[in-house]
Amino acid sequence: MDTQALEPIAEGSLLAAIDLGSNSFHLVIARVEHGEIRPVETLAEKVQLGAGFEDELLSTEAMLRGLDCLARFKQLLDTLKPDRLRIVGTQALRAAKNRREFTRPAKALLGSPVDVIYGREEARLVYLGVAHSLADDAHSRLVVDIGGGSTELIIGQRFEAQRLDSLQMGCVTYSHEFFPDAQITQERYQRAYNRARLELSYLRHHYHHRHWEECVGSSGTLRAIESILLQNGWSKAGICAAGLQRLEQTLLEFSDFDQIQVEGLSEQRRSVIVSGVALSRAVFDVLGIDQMRISKGALREGVIYDLDGRLFHEDVRERTINALMQRYNVDDQAAVIVEKRARMLFEATRDKWLLNSADWDLLHRASCTLDIGMAISHKHYNRHSAYLLKNADLPGFSQEEQEQLALLARYHRGKFDEQQFNEQNDSESLALLRLIILLRLAFLFKHVEQQELLPEFAIEVEQRSLHLSFPDEWLDQHPLTTWELEQEQKLLQKQDFSLLIH
Repeated sequence: MDTQALEPIAEGSLLAAIDLGSNSFHLVIARVEHGEIRPVETLAEKVQLGAGFEDELLSTEAMLRGLDCLARFKQLLDTLKPDRLRIVGTQALRAAKNRREFTRPAKALLGSPVDVIYGREEARLVYLGVAHSLADDAHSRLVVDIGGGSTELIIGQRFEAQRLDSLQMGCVTYSHEFFPDAQITQERYQRAYNRARLELSYLRHHYHHRHWEECVGSSGTLRAIESILLQNGWSKAGICAAGLQRLEQTLLEFSDFDQIQVEGLSEQRRSVIVSGVALSRAVFDVLGIDQMRISKGALREGVIYDLDGRLFHEDVRERTINALMQRYNVDDQAAVIVEKRARMLFEATRDKWLLNSADWDLLHRASCTLDIGMAISHKHYNRHSAYLLKNADLPGFSQEEQEQLALLARYHRGKFDEQQFNEQNDSESLALLRLIILLRLAFLFKHVEQQELLPEFAIEVEQRSLHLSFPDEWLDQHPLTTWELEQEQKLLQKQDFSLLIH
């Protein structure tokens, strides 16, 4: 069920992506030329958003560093349309309870929301960026991305990922956990290496070299290691197991980070190179890798290609929604009825309530999936739907989008839970409440439209009120619908919202 037909992108159009990594922030601006996406500007800054992360909280200093970096990026983005920029956050923001203290001012600064993505979605986007940087052949490939806060493993062919996993181990988090005072010892290094081996051991059978023909590395950590190996003559191309072992031995000759002097190592990588090598050695050893080539493509390039698809080709989120509907045997006809009525209500209220296309996308996708929980149980199925939408792997969706979908599914019927809106700010809470009201009414009218055509009725809207005017005697002829609307009135009054029926 597609929301709209997508038009070809105009020649020369600009797209941009920002990757808010746990170690570095990356910006790429690309231009569409002859159907290809070509980078025209790239920027990267070592922010270390994950540094000082304690009790699942980002430090104030790290957030300020991040916002200062984005303020500098903004200079290159002022002429770009908001829908041509996508900002994604990874492990540091995924894990932070106070992430909204960063994402809200970041959105205000750049004019675009920050999509905090789950690990498997990060892996999908990494693979997309890598695949577009390689030859379009039929080889099965393993892609490894070692970031500041997480490591992604993907097996795929051409542009399709076949298996995705994300592990909570990265060069920044490991550096702070195992080398907190920047001191290097054999014992500390071995502990970091052993922890990584343990994390990888649960996946080794799926990613062992028997399952792929070539190995490709992505991310700054692996590119930095490749640069060191090449400049020191420890590898002829990419990263080889012997060269990686040679680098490991060299690093362990130093007693602290400041002493490290290795040809090809940049100052910015000095504090994370030891943990990065420990992680890399573990990946090589556990998965049986002898040789890894390094790709120029990474998460940010994947975000660009995914954004291009959202705007002008195929939005992977629509494919995900269609797959959900098939997997959980959604009643297509009932979903069409709810979506049709939700569209009518949305169009009648969008101007006064300042609703936009993103709001409709959310309402549309909720209309299609609100009863997937029926596959578990009819009783409290809305709760089951909410659980599935919040916790399932949904390619293309950010963490916040899944949470919002879950809220709409949870409250399209039944009572409201005040606690569910506490994490939203006032404007976000009001916008979600409005969408929930529209979905509740669309669902309520479904019972009528399954039996007969709903008559034309007038809709008047104010900031916190909705007035529905039905034809004379229609409400008297439909006592069940009238009773349900009266129950809605009572529920919405507790949310300081007026539903008027005439």
